[in-house]
Parts: sequence; C-alpha cells; structure tokens
Amino acid sequence: MLTHLAAASLVLGLLTVVPGPDMAVVTRRALVAGTGDALRTVGGIVTGLLLWGALSVAGLAALLAASPTAYLVVKLLGAGYLVLLGGQALWQNRRGAADPARTDSGSPAAGSAWRTGLVSNALNPKIAVFYSGLLPGLAPPQIPAAWAMTLLVLLHATLTVIWLGGYALLLHSAGDVLGRPGLRRVLGRTTGVVLIGLAVVVAASAD
Repeated sequence: MLTHLAAASLVLGLLTVVPGPDMAVVTRRALVAGTGDALRTVGGIVTGLLLWGALSVAGLAALLAASPTAYLVVKLLGAGYLVLLGGQALWQNRRGAADPARTDSGSPAAGSAWRTGLVSNALNPKIAVFYSGLLPGLAPPQIPAAWAMTLLVLLHATLTVIWLGGYALLLHSAGDVLGRPGLRRVLGRTTGVVLIGLAVVVAASAD
C-alpha cells in the first residue's frame, strides 16, 4: 500500500506543480488584491478539486468524461471564463490606468477570490477525465475503491494547498519588488495574456 501511495504522490505532485490556469489565477489575484485574496483563491481551487473528487467517487464525473457534448460545453465555458479573467487583468493594467494594487477588493471588478478559484476548477472538465481515468489506476488495491479514490483526492487537494499556498506566500515575500506600480502593471498584463493563451489552449485541446 505504501508503494502505491508513494507512486501516486509522485504523479499527483508532478501534475500539481506544472504551471497552468490555477497558477495564473492565483498570480492575478495576488497582483490585484494581495496575499489574502490569493490564498482565498487557492481555497476555491481546492474546493473545486474536492467537488470533482466527490463526483468521481459517485461515478458522475465519468459520465461527463464519456459524453463529448457535455465535455465540449464545460470546456468552452471554462475557456470563456479564463478569457474573462484575462480581459479583466488587461483592462485593469492598461496604460494610464490607476495602480492596480489600489483596486478595491470589494468592487464588482475584483469579485470574490474564493469564487474565482472555484469556478476556474469547476469549469475544467480535464479534472473529471483525470479523476475518472487516471486516478483509479493509482489507487491502492488493498482498500475499497471508493475509499482509495477519496484518499487520493484528499492527497491531491493537500498537495495543491501546499504548492499554490507556498507560491502565494512567495509572491508576498517579493512584495517590495512586485509593489512597484510599473512592474506590477507589466506582470498584470503578462498574466492577462497568459490567461487568454491558456483559454485558447483549453478550447483547442482534443476531447
């Protein structure tokens, strides 16, 4: 059992640290509203993972993964949401705009950090494919399948908290540098472009 868990931890760890929409979303929230918002975004991302995990254990995620139409709809919705976030980042960091660090976190433009993380993951059907397709193969055979899947989902969520939470704190430690309005604006624009680029990749990816 320990061998299976070690192998699963390695695979899940590699998948967690690969840069993707989650890291881009956390970066955007950190630049716009600070470390607290970034950490709340991580909480939303993890909630999304747990949601997909619960659906996978119940067998519902496999139905989505097996339905080309449902998969396409969720994929396009997810890509559209990334475009929205990227567009907001570009608008907030446009030339001549006020310092994005001064954005009011309670304004409609800032939105809810936790909700941003949740929606970005809830509209990512690739998690359903991963949880229903790859995860069962990593599950320790010594325990019942449902419990094994639950254990691996919790392991993935824990690794995500550690990685993205640590990343958010790393951004905070670089606050003196990132706090410069000019650099913050450049990073905000870059994050916006990255989010839109990721949206294109998601929308164009094979089902």
